[in-house]
Amino acid sequence: MAYHLLQREREGARRLGDAVLHALQAVRHCQRCNTFTESDICERCLSPRRDQSMLCVVETPVDMNMMEQTQSYPGLYYVLMGRLSPLDGIGPRELGLDRVLARALDGEVMEVILATNYTNEGEATAHYLTAMLQAKGIRVTRIARGVPVGGELEYVDSGTLAQALRERRACSAE
Repeated sequence: MAYHLLQREREGARRLGDAVLHALQAVRHCQRCNTFTESDICERCLSPRRDQSMLCVVETPVDMNMMEQTQSYPGLYYVLMGRLSPLDGIGPRELGLDRVLARALDGEVMEVILATNYTNEGEATAHYLTAMLQAKGIRVTRIARGVPVGGELEYVDSGTLAQALRERRACSAE
């Protein structure tokens, strides 16, 4: 990309550089949810339409945006900006998990929904958060996993299919 911009699109390279410089100067972390924003508290956290009693914990701002695209989650978020990874030197202190606890204990949150990835690190993060939050009497739930909508069983990996079987629900005719 750099070669292309330098060779054929120098003005575009300058604009891109200016935009990155502006972002580095203007973008910071929201004081409530830790996502990227240009203000102290992001618009999502300030919205009166959001359900203050629900807090969804995600690994990255991209994960938060994916949750928002579902248009089915009305609550607020906390963005970890990573996940526990002892091999990479990322522990609870590096993720600031004490801030998650403080946020969950703010008196308004009734449920924390863990939406970390189903990787080894994401599972470890969810397990750690569950223990930490439940010890304080906070209700903790985890997003489900299983066969994707529109998915065909012959193309689903065996681990996902086994998990879908373990997490099956009762059917209702209503």
